[in-house]
Amino acid sequence: MDTDPRDELRDLARATRTYLEAQRQLGLEFLPVTAVAGQPPVRRPLTLAEVREDLGECTRCKLCRSRTQIVFGVGNPQADLVFVGEAPGADEDAQGEPFVGRAGQLLTRIIQAIGLRREDVYICNIIKCRPPGNRNPESDEIAACEPFLLKQLEAIRPTLICALGGPAAQTLLKTKEPISRLRGRWHAFRGIPLLPTYHPAFLLRNPHEKRTVWQDMQLLQRELARLTGRA
Repeated sequence: MDTDPRDELRDLARATRTYLEAQRQLGLEFLPVTAVAGQPPVRRPLTLAEVREDLGECTRCKLCRSRTQIVFGVGNPQADLVFVGEAPGADEDAQGEPFVGRAGQLLTRIIQAIGLRREDVYICNIIKCRPPGNRNPESDEIAACEPFLLKQLEAIRPTLICALGGPAAQTLLKTKEPISRLRGRWHAFRGIPLLPTYHPAFLLRNPHEKRTVWQDMQLLQRELARLTGRA
C-alpha cells in the first residue's frame, strides 16, 4: 500500500522538532543559515560595535604613527541620514569624536537648520586617523580605511548619505569629478541616494558659499521627508 505523503510530512515535522529540542537542550540558541545550492552563504552585516572591534587599534597605514587616537564615528546607529566627511582634525584627534572643532560646530548648526539634532544622524569620515597638518588623505590611507567606512554604512543602512567635501564624495562615488560639479544633485551609492556638498571647513574659509550649501540642505531635507514620510 502506498504511503500517504501527508504522513511523511508529519513524521518529518516530528523528527525536526525532536532534533531542535535536543539542540536546545545542548545550549544551541540558533541554527546557521545554510546556503542554497549554487548560491553563496547569507552574510549578516556587522554591527557598528563589531566594525569598531574589527578595526581595533589599527596599524594598517602610516597614520597610526602620528595619531592620538582613532576617530570612528558618532550618532544614531539606525540613522536615516549619514554625513561622511574627509578626516579628523586636531580637535577630533584629541577628543576621539568626528566634527567637534569649528567645522563640526558649523555642521551641528546645519543639522539643526534642517530640523534634526546631531544625535539623530550618524557622522563619520572616510579615514579614521588625523593626517599630519590636516593635509588631504592619501590614496593608500583611503584604501586602508575604506573597507571600514563601507562596513559602517552597511551596518547603518541609511536612507540618505550626505558627502561633505571632495574627498568623501570622490571616494564613495569612485570619481575624480570636483566637488563643485558633484554638489547640488543626487547620485547613487549602492542604491542609496547620495548628495555631495561643500565641507563645513571650506565654508569657514569661503563664507559666501553658505547660501549654496543651504540650497543643498533644503534639497536634502525635502528628499528625507519624502522617503521617510516625516515632514
